[in-house]
Amino acid sequence: MSRVCSICGKGKMSGHNVSHAKNRSNRTWLPNIQKVKIEVDGQSASQYVCTKCMKTAKN
Repeated sequence: MSRVCSICGKGKMSGHNVSHAKNRSNRTWLPNIQKVKIEVDGQSASQYVCTKCMKTAKN
């Protein structure tokens, strides 16, 4: 499964976990991507969409 929103293009971000002793280890943040059936050009298609785009599409 791709971790990229098909509407806004939001993908994973990278950074560091920082401990109390300031030791840094690599980590990633993944967007909340869900598989949703949406209508594209009059046809129903299932795509991976982030929950923020799902929330704005309902309004």
